[in-house]
Amino acid sequence: MRQADEPEISVDVTVLTEPAPLWALVTDIELPARFSGELQGAHWLDDVDGPALGARFVGRNRRLFGTEPVEWETTSTVTALEPQRRFEWSVGDVDQPIARWRFDLEPRGAGATQLTMWAKVGTATSGLTMAVEARPDREEGIVAARLEEWRANMAATLDGIKALAEQPRR
Repeated sequence: MRQADEPEISVDVTVLTEPAPLWALVTDIELPARFSGELQGAHWLDDVDGPALGARFVGRNRRLFGTEPVEWETTSTVTALEPQRRFEWSVGDVDQPIARWRFDLEPRGAGATQLTMWAKVGTATSGLTMAVEARPDREEGIVAARLEEWRANMAATLDGIKALAEQPRR
């Protein structure tokens, strides 16, 4: 698998709640930082205080490259917003993103919702691009390793959201 192939990955979980309360959690752009090993936080830009089509936000990230911690920020734009159904954003340029991310909510009856977190690698210049350019002979392994990091963070994020959504109301 190569970066130019724009590989996708998704993780899903069944949450024992209706979509409405779950929607408030998945559209809280700061919440994934509580569970992800990479995302450190996020905030809305342009005096926006919540999700809206075209709204922008900055995400702060941190991860190890070898033994060195590296921190960076990205600007994302909300590209799909279907209340209680889909929340999607593009990282970087909307037309040629670094990546695209999405939460999908699908009612499963009896008070349950299937929550899916999806991501797609983009072709814009990123840390992944630089790693591949430094070792083009190892591109497939580099891309696979990055997707595995995403998968682990996505699973942790979904598990955290599930735990919050299913905790007893007081």
